[in-house]
Amino acid sequence: MEYKAIGKIIKSTGGLYYIKAESNDARVGGKLLPCRARGKFRHAGISPVVGDRVEILYNDRTLEALDDPTKGKKASEVMIADILDRKNVLIRPPLANLDYMFVSMAATKPAPVLSTVDKLISIAEFGGIEPVIIIGKSDLDQESVDKLSSIYETAGFRVFPVSAAEGKGVEALTAFLHESMAGKTAAFAGASGVGKSSLMNRLFPDLHFETGDISQKIERGKNTTRHVELVEFSSEGGIGYIADTPGFSMLDFIRFDFFSKEDLVDTMRDFTPYIGECRYKKCTHTKEEGCAILDAVKRGEIAPSRHESFLEMYEALKNKHDWD
Repeated sequence: MEYKAIGKIIKSTGGLYYIKAESNDARVGGKLLPCRARGKFRHAGISPVVGDRVEILYNDRTLEALDDPTKGKKASEVMIADILDRKNVLIRPPLANLDYMFVSMAATKPAPVLSTVDKLISIAEFGGIEPVIIIGKSDLDQESVDKLSSIYETAGFRVFPVSAAEGKGVEALTAFLHESMAGKTAAFAGASGVGKSSLMNRLFPDLHFETGDISQKIERGKNTTRHVELVEFSSEGGIGYIADTPGFSMLDFIRFDFFSKEDLVDTMRDFTPYIGECRYKKCTHTKEEGCAILDAVKRGEIAPSRHESFLEMYEALKNKHDWD
């Protein structure tokens, strides 16, 4: 007999998808089931990814294998039949249905590259993902922490300066996670070497995220995680998921279809109060006289670095064609 259930993809490796089943059937509900995807996804040019909610099919042989693993490989008996509607999906790492992105940078060593930080924020904003700003290694350079905090708090983001080495700021971030993560999925994103894994090990000591060393020559870290996996996190009111990922490595606005030039301004939340206030209706907010956003930059209401990032993304998107 064939049965149906809904589940969430927790991990994907070697052609198998590991799915936590949501079912009133105690035989499968809450269990992690290795599954394969039907061929129709490959023919349609789409793939299930970690974070997807999917419909799965299983049968009596699956249940026998769950009761007694010696009776056969239950993976061959469980199939992903359908991918349910996605809230969002990212390219690399392949990850769907994120609620929060903890955009991480170091106060120093390595020095923050704000254009990369702002690209991650814009990608998150476009996908309906709430960005939360993490300033790591805050014990090393208080002046840098104060400057970065001012930029992103003024822009309207929650900012958490932290030090994984000293535990500074970890309590406040932990409290935020406990209050906000029930039923949610989050990922930590940022350049290699900024201390994401060290911080995550502070926040989630039972999860043992792998850390890597910093290259002394280029002040960049090595990615240590090799695949995407969601790990459970107990918060107030329920279970949340934290994505252990190999890094957000594809921020190429030409090769990948994040969003269009026309969408860009809506991914800059600090620009929102000034949209529609420019002298010219078709203002690009790049150089026009009477641009309300440029005037806000001059008055210090928008950080110059945020507008510089906007210009960099605008130039990339302006040169993107439909056939790219």
